[in-house]
Amino acid sequence: MRNDESLTQEGRLGRAIVGLTASLRAQLFAWVVLTLIGAICVNLYLSYRSANATADLVIDHTLLASARVIAEAVHVDPSGTVQLDIPPAALEMFDTGNGDRVFYQVITAWGNLIAGYPDLPQPKRQQVGEDTVFRADDVRLMLLNHPVVGLGEDGTISVTVAVTHHSQYAMRRKLWLSDFTKQLVLVLIAGLVTIIGLQRGLAPVLRLRDAVRERGRERLDPLEPDMVQSELRPLVHALNDHMERVQNQMAAQRRFVSNAAHQLRTPLALISTQASVAARESDNARRDEALQALRSSTKQVTRLASQLLTLSRAEPGSRRPRSDTIELAATARRVLENLAEEALRHNIDLGLEAGSEPIHVEGDGMMLREMLVNLVDNALRYTPENGRVTVGIARDGDDAVLTVEDNGPGIPEAERAQVFERFYRIIGTEPEGSGLGLAIVREVVDGAGGTVTLGDATEGGLLVTVRLPAV
Repeated sequence: MRNDESLTQEGRLGRAIVGLTASLRAQLFAWVVLTLIGAICVNLYLSYRSANATADLVIDHTLLASARVIAEAVHVDPSGTVQLDIPPAALEMFDTGNGDRVFYQVITAWGNLIAGYPDLPQPKRQQVGEDTVFRADDVRLMLLNHPVVGLGEDGTISVTVAVTHHSQYAMRRKLWLSDFTKQLVLVLIAGLVTIIGLQRGLAPVLRLRDAVRERGRERLDPLEPDMVQSELRPLVHALNDHMERVQNQMAAQRRFVSNAAHQLRTPLALISTQASVAARESDNARRDEALQALRSSTKQVTRLASQLLTLSRAEPGSRRPRSDTIELAATARRVLENLAEEALRHNIDLGLEAGSEPIHVEGDGMMLREMLVNLVDNALRYTPENGRVTVGIARDGDDAVLTVEDNGPGIPEAERAQVFERFYRIIGTEPEGSGLGLAIVREVVDGAGGTVTLGDATEGGLLVTVRLPAV
C-alpha cells in the first residue's frame, strides 16, 4: 500500500544528502575564511599599533640625535658670550623627501633664548617625545638638557627640537601596508589551500551523494561504509539501517496485500455463488435461506474490509500522529455499551471493573478506542454461551493497565506469539474471524508506546494485558 510512499521517502533522503554535501563545502570554506579574516583583522590592528610605535621610536631617536648635535655645537667664547652655529646635519637628518618642517629652540637655564623659535612649546619631560600643535602644524617634540662648559653653576642649556609628522606617517603607512600585503597573500594562499583541501576531503562525500543519486527506485542494498571517512561512517550506517527498514516495510506491505487479496477472494466468490443460487431458486424458503447466507457473507466481507482499513491506519507513518488525552474507564464504558447487544444475544456477562480515580493515557484517541473494540469483540466471539467477559482498568506506578479476561477456550502458549501476526488464525476456530484483531491491537499499542501480553485467565480462558504510559 505504501510502496510508492516508501520509495518517495528514499528519493527525498537522497536529495537531502545532495543538498547537504553541496552546502557543506560552502559552509566549511566560509568558516575557514571567516576565521582567517578575523585573525588577520586582529593581526592588522596589532600591526598598525606596532608600526605606529616603530615610527614614533625612529622619530624620537632622530629628534634626540638632532638635539644632541645642536647641544654639542653650543660653546662660550672668551668674552663669556654663548655662541651657537646650528650644524646643517642637525636639520638635514629630517630631510626624507616628505616635506617635513623642523623647529628648534635653545635656551639657558635662566630662560635666555640662544637660538631658534621663542614660542616653541617645551615637553613636560626630557628625552620623551610628545605630540602637540605649533603654528597650525602637528609636530612631535623632544627636549634635551645638556651641560655647557663655562656657563657657571647652572651651566646647562635646554634644546627642544620639533618636526612635523609627514615622515612619521609615511613610515607608519609603509610598515602597515607591508604587513597588509603579506596578510593578503596569506589569505589568498590559505583560501586556495582550503579549496583544494575541501575538494579532496569532500570527495568521498560526493561519491556517497552520487551513489545515492544513481540508485534505481527498487535498489535498496546497503552502501559501503569504507567509501567515506571514519567521521561520516555513522551516516552511512544510518542510511543502511533506514534502507533496511524500508525494505522490510515494503516486504511487509507486499505480504499484506497478497494476504488481503487471498482473504477477500474466498468470501467474494461465496457471495457471487450465493447470489446466483438465490436468483435461480424458486422456492421462497430456500431463497430466503440463500439470501440470509448472502447477508452473512456480506457482513463478513464488510468487517474484513473495515479491519484492513483500521490496520492500515494503525501502521506507523500512515497518518499524521495525534496526541489525545483520553480517560480509559470512560472510553471502555462507551465501547461496552456499543457491544452490549452482541453480549446479550449470546447471554454473555459483559462487565467493567475500574476504580473511582480517573486514569488518563495519551495517544491517538480513535485508534485506542479501536484497540478496545477489537479486544472486547475478540473476547465475545470466542466466549461460549452463558460465558463471562470482564474489562479491568487499574494503575500500576507510571503505567495504566488494561485487562480483558474471558472464560473461553484461550490460546495455547505455543501460539501466543503468532496470533499477533496478520491473518493468523488458530486451527479449529470459527470461520468468521479475520485474523486481524490482535494484529490491530499490537500496532495501536506499539504506536502508543505500550506493551501487550497474553496469559491465562483465572477460569481457564484468555487474559490480555495492555500496559500504556499514564499521564
